Amino acid sequence: MMLALYYLYFFLIAIPLLLTLTVVSCIIIIIGTAVGNGSWWGYYPAMVWARVFCLLSLVRVTVRGREHIDKRTSYVFVANHQGAYDIFSVYGYLGHNFKWMMKKSLRKILLVGYTCAKCGHIFVDRSSPTAIRRTISTAEERLRDGMSLVVFPEGARTFTGKMGPFKKGAYQLALEFNLPLVPVTIDGSFAVLPRTRLLPRPGHIELTIHPQIAAPTDEAARGEVIELTRKAIESALPDSREPVA
Repeated sequence: MMLALYYLYFFLIAIPLLLTLTVVSCIIIIIGTAVGNGSWWGYYPAMVWARVFCLLSLVRVTVRGREHIDKRTSYVFVANHQGAYDIFSVYGYLGHNFKWMMKKSLRKILLVGYTCAKCGHIFVDRSSPTAIRRTISTAEERLRDGMSLVVFPEGARTFTGKMGPFKKGAYQLALEFNLPLVPVTIDGSFAVLPRTRLLPRPGHIELTIHPQIAAPTDEAARGEVIELTRKAIESALPDSREPVA
């Protein structure tokens, strides 16, 4: 009964408000980045959008470990990827200006893709060695004055709630630019909206920001650093994760 009432609210009230909020936020960001400080306009309006998105969805987000990061330092944040609300919880509550590394295909999403480009997010193009070098060059340009990156090293949302293998891309960037890595555990978004469902449910998402880990010194050390960040992320997850229907 409660879930039926939630979906009635979500369709009749939340969805119209969220669509309006998204369009208005995109317009504000596009105008703001064109006339003002791109770093500010590319982050703070989207942060507010993400927080309101969670509030209207009746999703509560709490954060532990903000004392482990400095707003003036650039990091590569690596987080597990449980569900769609990972985006809103990290964007809204991490508390550190950053750019996403995202699939190039997302650039094609009407209005949202263009807004992401104006925000300065990095679209990963693996179509050729030249394209990969261009992506790395773009990342180097953006990682200035305390700007950071957020990457989901699994590459995609989990189907089961358990973490998948970590890809090496984020760690290669940390190696290239000598940036510390900060593991971030996302717990609860799988229950809110896993990739096997179309509609969210009310819930509680907890972000745990772990102490930073030094960048790998060379490619031989990369595997060890991947394992260290993975263990840190796992340490804040329940011992078992049962799939949510």
